[in-house]
Amino acid sequence: MQGIEFVEGEVRATTHRDGDDLLSAGLGLAGLQGPLSPFADPGHPTAQALRRRAIQTSWKGIADLGPLGGFGSVYGAVPAVPGREYQAFARIPGAHAPHRVLAQVPDNFDQDHRCLVVTASSGSRGIYGAIALAGAWGLPRGCAVAYTDKGTGSGYFDYADDSGVALDGQRATRGSTMLEFEPATAQGAGIAIKHAHSRDNPEADWGRHVLQAAQFGLAMLDRAFPERAPFTPHNTRIIATGLSNGGGAVLQAAGLDEQHMLAGVVALEPNVHTPGHGRALYDYMSEAALWLPCALLDERFASTALARDAHGAPHAAWVARCTSLHALGWLKASTLDAQAREAYEHLRSTGWTDQVMATAAASTALDLWRVIGAAYASAYLRRGADDMPGGYRYAALVGGEPGVADAATRASWWAEASGIPPGNGVGLLGGTDDSADPALRDLTSLRRLWTGDDADARALHASLQALAAHLPRKELPLWVLHGADDGLLPTIFTSEPYVAWLRSEGRRPLYWKLPHAQHFDAFLALPGFGDKHLPLLPYGYAALDRLWAHLFQGEVWPAELSTPAGTARGAGALQAGMLGL
Repeated sequence: MQGIEFVEGEVRATTHRDGDDLLSAGLGLAGLQGPLSPFADPGHPTAQALRRRAIQTSWKGIADLGPLGGFGSVYGAVPAVPGREYQAFARIPGAHAPHRVLAQVPDNFDQDHRCLVVTASSGSRGIYGAIALAGAWGLPRGCAVAYTDKGTGSGYFDYADDSGVALDGQRATRGSTMLEFEPATAQGAGIAIKHAHSRDNPEADWGRHVLQAAQFGLAMLDRAFPERAPFTPHNTRIIATGLSNGGGAVLQAAGLDEQHMLAGVVALEPNVHTPGHGRALYDYMSEAALWLPCALLDERFASTALARDAHGAPHAAWVARCTSLHALGWLKASTLDAQAREAYEHLRSTGWTDQVMATAAASTALDLWRVIGAAYASAYLRRGADDMPGGYRYAALVGGEPGVADAATRASWWAEASGIPPGNGVGLLGGTDDSADPALRDLTSLRRLWTGDDADARALHASLQALAAHLPRKELPLWVLHGADDGLLPTIFTSEPYVAWLRSEGRRPLYWKLPHAQHFDAFLALPGFGDKHLPLLPYGYAALDRLWAHLFQGEVWPAELSTPAGTARGAGALQAGMLGL
């Protein structure tokens, strides 16, 4: 078996057959759609129970499994795929914290068409965070799938009992075994999470995480089929795919792939940073946090889902934001309607379109801009749990107040949490005051990290420069797909400038800017939201099908390809013709 010197500690091998498979942990589509898989002992769930719930939660967080969404009937499937899993902690040289790697090897691995799909979790999710894309497409086809959490994940460390998450997903105390995340500071309070508090700026290494996961996948194929070893990039096609942050990670990997490991890349809605082209996530995220609440009160968004409260009235907090921006002198108008229009025009002038703002109402109503901003600022500044910028901190909540988590809550984090609180009994605290617009003070502080020139601002910009995408090799098949309505990672700031840059440098990426698709397929089950949009996953599966045909069936890779002309779903169920595929 080839060297995997970057792996630390043991490689945990498990088999998954007879009602406990790789793709759904035995739940099948109906089980994935249903309530969360129960724990027999909530305070001490078994590793098998934690895995089942982690897989189910990952599916629910990424795919639209609702009754109108069409998964399993119009596109996609969840067949039982028996096989083996190999899991370990790996480390980038110089990193404080490891990243988790996982290889799934199906029993029906296609020895005649050796295929390894490598992927990275979306958002800040744990190791199964891309299973609905990479696993759902690759495993039934007979491909092995290698995953990385890319230095994020839900292995939260709780200072209250000095515990984190062991390799099998169960809670363990510091010093008893290797943990997914163990803060460098031995004494502290509250909850520490790897993405925000590793002091590594893990985003700068996402491409390296993906390439290590690919190496791990090949080594585990050697272990699974020693009589067919070695598995190498020369005899096994490695396909990289991911969505959101995972999409950005595989594009980073494509630009760092000096050994030509990757045979093709399909990136969905990537968080990709191209300096001098487009805008950095931190820039437009910190801008959105301040300006969108007021801008969305403009009358053109009156019927937009989540842009008004349950009674159809303006959100009181958003009205307060208009007042605050006026008090700061950033808005000149004195009436609410005029202030909202002025805020809207400001965002238009910085690149936001009407449709993107409308879709971003969901992220604004859910307070995602502040939540993401607090965590990412901490990561970029390499802060710990006790010195986050803006006065933020994470703590367990008991009855809505800071407290000590009980054993059941603590045990569920690895399987259920998204990787960035709040949620699952962990709150984002601090960063507010007692004014009518309590978040304003520290949102302006987060914004100054982008616009200012003090030591922290310079450190943040240095971290952002380290995220820059590199050019992939010319002959690499590469396809970027992005929803035209994406309100979290707008195409105008991300995919469009990246693709234009590649083309200006002599590369020939395929690019689909997909009408009616937005960022969160899982949001399509929300009332008044799914009827206006289409899921992105079926287009990703179609692109992967096309790449497979090129790599294994000799189909010519097109120089360009027309974007499907899909139509919004409407009030009824999704129909195949709506996708335009």
